[in-house]
Amino acid sequence: METVSSYSDFLEKVHNRDRYFLLLYKSVGEQSRCALNNLENIAGNDISEIPLYKADVGSVRDIHSHYGVTSVPSLLIFEDGNFTNVIKGCQESEYYLALLRSAVFQAKAKADGKTTKQVTVYSTPTCSWCNALKAWLRKNGVPYSDIDVSRDEKAARDLVRRTGQHGVPQTEINGQIIIGFDQSRLKELLEIQ
Repeated sequence: METVSSYSDFLEKVHNRDRYFLLLYKSVGEQSRCALNNLENIAGNDISEIPLYKADVGSVRDIHSHYGVTSVPSLLIFEDGNFTNVIKGCQESEYYLALLRSAVFQAKAKADGKTTKQVTVYSTPTCSWCNALKAWLRKNGVPYSDIDVSRDEKAARDLVRRTGQHGVPQTEINGQIIIGFDQSRLKELLEIQ
């Protein structure tokens, strides 16, 4: 992770970059230290080609106001040079790693002229079919977001409202829902041979 000293320093570092991340944190905050440590722990993985920056808002006071960030830690996501999303709070290392691997995958797909699919898996930790589905997606190099419906009641209610199904796994690929671990349907929607 590269340290940023000011807003102008940040703009200079990201000039001509398409996709990059910026962690805004405060060195004295427990949640901030958690986010910083978890991101630094994954830095040696296969994500080195995705630029990852950090700025301590205790000393760098001119960045967060440009992006409307009012709490830290916040991981800012930039795509095609534009600020697109923010992830607040401390996340597990695995979450950050999946997020950055997805960015690597999407960058490679874009370079190869392919379109990437938005894949979300709705699962629970104790569901064996959910774990098998996620392992299959990883084996096939498909980046995905994982929503644990046992911990996210709003997502669980929304999923039941949309599909009429209480069971997991359910996979959403570019707006289409697949109930269960249906490999043939997954291959069709993901265009896997």
